[in-house]
Amino acid sequence: MGQEKTKVAILFGGQSTEHQISLLSAQNVFMSLDKALFEPILIGIDKQGQWHYHDQSMKLLYADDPAKILLADIDNPLLLSQNTASKNIYSVKNRDILNTVDVLFPVLHGTYGEDGSVQGLAKLAGLPCVGCGILGSAVGMDKDLMKHVLNSMDIPVANWATLRKGQNMADYTYLSEQLGTTLFIKPANLGSSVGVSKVENASQFEQALELAFRYDPKVIVEEQINGREIECAVLGNSDPRASIPGEVVAEGGFYSYENKYLNEKGAELHIPAQLNPDQVAAAQALALETYIGLEGRGMSRVDMFLTPGNELIINEVNTIPGFTNISMYPKLWEISGLSQQDLITELIQLAMQEHYNQDNLQFS
Repeated sequence: MGQEKTKVAILFGGQSTEHQISLLSAQNVFMSLDKALFEPILIGIDKQGQWHYHDQSMKLLYADDPAKILLADIDNPLLLSQNTASKNIYSVKNRDILNTVDVLFPVLHGTYGEDGSVQGLAKLAGLPCVGCGILGSAVGMDKDLMKHVLNSMDIPVANWATLRKGQNMADYTYLSEQLGTTLFIKPANLGSSVGVSKVENASQFEQALELAFRYDPKVIVEEQINGREIECAVLGNSDPRASIPGEVVAEGGFYSYENKYLNEKGAELHIPAQLNPDQVAAAQALALETYIGLEGRGMSRVDMFLTPGNELIINEVNTIPGFTNISMYPKLWEISGLSQQDLITELIQLAMQEHYNQDNLQFS
């Protein structure tokens, strides 16, 4: 008799603004999963927060269009549903399906997936979970806290100011004197450049703040860094390794959501990046130092700027990076010699290893 396959629950969709990208990423993870070793259990979360079981197919509508892609759940049984009287109370259905899960593989970009929420759920349920744990996910997601942590480690980050909704806030004149006339306004807890604006005057600043505060009550205002956008993929737990770096060359100098996913000519991805050996080694070393300092586990993509003065400055960390067929994270590992199938296998093995290590700690 053959060895029983490990049942991997691929969790996708979700309520964040990155719902569509999650669908594309999960589709690629499902297609790349080694079916000889793993049995996929597909769980889609719709935008209302309902969990649906997908029997061996994702049933996506407009699957080739990132702007229109939808999760079709009409005939799929519910696993978790919200109580109509209170959105804070959930009912668990079809418990037998959930009881078979061996490993959770969240492909949930952004809020309610990349911020420690699902990681906490997995820990309470006693399930191995692919990727970073609660702390690494939460700190990696919050750009403000991430910068504070990296600052304390003397890892360079762009200068910034933090604004909170409902509090007295600095205006463009003051901030431009501190940070420069070109500023980037970002929700502190979103990814994929959602809600991000580049501003150069007071009118644009006010509009950008209004947009960013729609997504998060905390917003960061960041100086512009003139430099090349370098990205490095990191893989591993206590002994991680870094991929060959890649480079993003965005249209108009700004890697917006549209340039990432909707505009085919919005950006060029150079893999590998055209760097000399010393620059490659420096980027890999900084990516690893950042990953370890932020309690990275499993995987992250570390994004940085390379200035004309040859200085590397951390931009952000993505603990559940894009996994579409053209995304940087899997592509960087492909060029580094690790196929997408082998990458996903290793990520699952890393999750099981970390769970075993944590499960054998003494708590009393």
